[in-house]
Amino acid sequence: MSTAPTTDRNRLATAEAEREEPFEAEHHVYEPHRVGLPPLRKYVRQCWKRRSFALELSRTTLKAEHFDTLFGKLWLLLNPLLLAGIYLVLVDILSARPRGSTFLAHLVGAIFAYYFVSGCLTVAVRSVVSGGGLILNTAFPRVLLPLASVITGFKRFVPTLAIYIPLHIAVGLPVNAALLWLIPISFLMLLLAAGLSMLVSALQVYFRDLKDFLPYILRLWLYASPVLYYAAEVPERWRWILKVNPLGMLLTAWSDVLDHGTAPPARVLALGAAWAVGAFVVGGLFFVSREREFAVRI
Repeated sequence: MSTAPTTDRNRLATAEAEREEPFEAEHHVYEPHRVGLPPLRKYVRQCWKRRSFALELSRTTLKAEHFDTLFGKLWLLLNPLLLAGIYLVLVDILSARPRGSTFLAHLVGAIFAYYFVSGCLTVAVRSVVSGGGLILNTAFPRVLLPLASVITGFKRFVPTLAIYIPLHIAVGLPVNAALLWLIPISFLMLLLAAGLSMLVSALQVYFRDLKDFLPYILRLWLYASPVLYYAAEVPERWRWILKVNPLGMLLTAWSDVLDHGTAPPARVLALGAAWAVGAFVVGGLFFVSREREFAVRI
């Protein structure tokens, strides 16, 4: 008995049913991955392998700001110098006693250090949200986005030394072996900047208004840091502000070395190091634990 007629009838019935049923597009629902930490050792190795990606991203950012041109480099140096001049006039007006040239050197050196850290945060806060195309189409450790912002900030910071060094010598500030303390202090500032950059870039994914509030937060942070004044001038009842300020102790140590030519007190350096390491660990763990959500939240 042949089954050919039956097979033909089944095919016709199937074709008829497909014509009668309306077309329905297939829907895909993407849910965030469960929050958690990847194997950290493997993750760090991947970051190191992809370090050229962060370096290239930093280079592209600086090129977009015309950093490779003469006027771009001049503006990089003139901007903080103009700010230092404005703050010097403001502080001199408000101060009960006139400020000398040594305070100008303190102000310039502290502003360069402060804007190194705050500049990293200003760039990093948009790094993940603005990198949506990369996140959706490329597989790489997402933490390289804010870390590239830190590299950018460091590249901006290094040329400012060409302005500060002649000023330091011209006003007669000490030049001795204690200046070597600037190396570990700069490293701690770099660590602090990296930790806070990872934190704000991840928070920006969840709170999109953070980028608008950040300039005001950074302005308050400037006033709470020993930049427009010496740390020794802070009244005893307000000393706690420097201690709870992540940058307060590091800038105090920075000024001790530059202004007085002395090694920073162990207590000051230890508290500054605790803030730097703590910010790096907390910011790094928070970012890495959340980065698998970024693709569905951007």
